[in-house]
Amino acid sequence: MFRYMKTWLWMLLWMFAVPQAQALGLFEVYEQALRNDPVFLGALKERDAGLENRNIGRAGLLPRASWSYNKGRNDSEATYKSENRPNSQEDRHYNSYGSTLTVQQPLFDYEAYANYRKGVAQALFADQAFRGKSQELLVRVLSAYSQALFTRDQIEIAQAKKKAFEQQFQQNRQLFDQGEGTHTDILEAESRYELAGAEEIEAQNEQDAALRELGALIGVAQVNIDDLAPLRVPFHFLTLTPGTYEAWHSLALSENPELASQRELLEVAQQEVQRNRAGHLPKVNAYATVRSMESDSGNTYNQRYDTNTIGVEISLPLYAGGGMSASTRQASRGLEQAEYELEGKTRETLIQLRRQFNACATGVQKIRAYEKALASAEALVVSTRYSIAGGERVNLDALNAEQQLYSTRQDLAKARYDYLMAWIKLHYYAGTLSDVQLGTVDEAFSR
Repeated sequence: MFRYMKTWLWMLLWMFAVPQAQALGLFEVYEQALRNDPVFLGALKERDAGLENRNIGRAGLLPRASWSYNKGRNDSEATYKSENRPNSQEDRHYNSYGSTLTVQQPLFDYEAYANYRKGVAQALFADQAFRGKSQELLVRVLSAYSQALFTRDQIEIAQAKKKAFEQQFQQNRQLFDQGEGTHTDILEAESRYELAGAEEIEAQNEQDAALRELGALIGVAQVNIDDLAPLRVPFHFLTLTPGTYEAWHSLALSENPELASQRELLEVAQQEVQRNRAGHLPKVNAYATVRSMESDSGNTYNQRYDTNTIGVEISLPLYAGGGMSASTRQASRGLEQAEYELEGKTRETLIQLRRQFNACATGVQKIRAYEKALASAEALVVSTRYSIAGGERVNLDALNAEQQLYSTRQDLAKARYDYLMAWIKLHYYAGTLSDVQLGTVDEAFSR
């Protein structure tokens, strides 16, 4: 007895020690996509590069220091002219050098200030654009995940259709052999069977593509369909908060990252106009110079100068061939273009927002209607078979009932995935999508 207890103990220890296979849930896919999706990683680097625009613009307002140094060997011939005596010449071979340290601080430079404001707007644009790409990743993860699961449903439905139509085909052939059926019934059942086979092949191809797309998100060649967690039974409905479209409308206008980034592009265009207009304004700089020179020219041969200078420099552009005015007009047209693009993106976003809100608001009723339709279709198949046995229906009615059953089952599966996608996209267009919402959708899938 002790030997059997020891054996059971070792089995229990082995069960807990060996890692058990776990379904690849939606949230796990998202976590792997954060580390492996090239689109997201590229967007991350694009954001980091864009944030540097703030520092680049600010550099134009800060002091600038420069230092120059030169040293050379000179061979020259100096000729002295005189009216009373012949010209005399002197060969000079000497070293020369110069060192200049200059520090400048802009006091009034509106062009530099506009460049700084432009850099700030470009940095904010990069940040908002990345926020949009981050939320887009959540949408792409659910889209690829649900598409893969839907293709599995399509394959299972096609296989069930094939089995049902094959049984109907065999039954019709037996009836024909007994002199009770028709050749048309056999051909109709065979046709339905072949069509179901074609649908299965198409669904398998779609599944292969969906799994490879999902694998591309997480950095693997292909995902096994059996590793994905299916939908819960019964289906898990999600809460729609807030419950009015007006509230979602306000959220989208204030939180949507694409609209926010478009507003920053508008600010960039405005500052570009100001930068070009500043070309007509004076610039005032304070500067300080420390200069040391020795024999830097023929007039200072064998002379050394140490000079410290501090002062103010004013420059005023007078005429540049009309280029500044043309650049200002060009920037103004770019500003108007940015305004129209913001308006167009706002309208497009609100249209999509309304579409996803309607899909969420009516999705529950739609799914429940399909569930009732599926129950009715199942009952119709049973009652049609009894009616055929009683002579009230023909075999074609049975095939049509079977076709309606599997079409309804496929429509129900699609409606469930569409409902989850609409819920996620509603938060995406409202600008409130995060891993919290993805975790809520993840609860709709079982492990």
